[in-house]
Amino acid sequence: MRKRNTETLKEIIGQVLKNNHLDKKLNDKHLIDAWPKILGENIKQYSSDLIIKNRVLYVTLSSSVLRHDLFLSREEIKNSLNREVGAEVIKEIIFR
Repeated sequence: MRKRNTETLKEIIGQVLKNNHLDKKLNDKHLIDAWPKILGENIKQYSSDLIIKNRVLYVTLSSSVLRHDLFLSREEIKNSLNREVGAEVIKEIIFR
């Protein structure tokens, strides 16, 4: 029988991470790991650096054609990445 004031392990770990301000870094890592899952392995091959600074994702791409195509759909990509993480981690994506 479950007591009334119990919490799941997931809730407790989430509270500990939030209280120690570690949740932001963990979300950043989850977002960067979600990049190939959302955009595919082919695009991952052309992506060399993914860095998050001040809620902006900077992506270095080796193909100018791909950079232009991703630039046109950056809002959709941003929303998909944030949705995958479950939090608003980034506000903008800049392709270089």
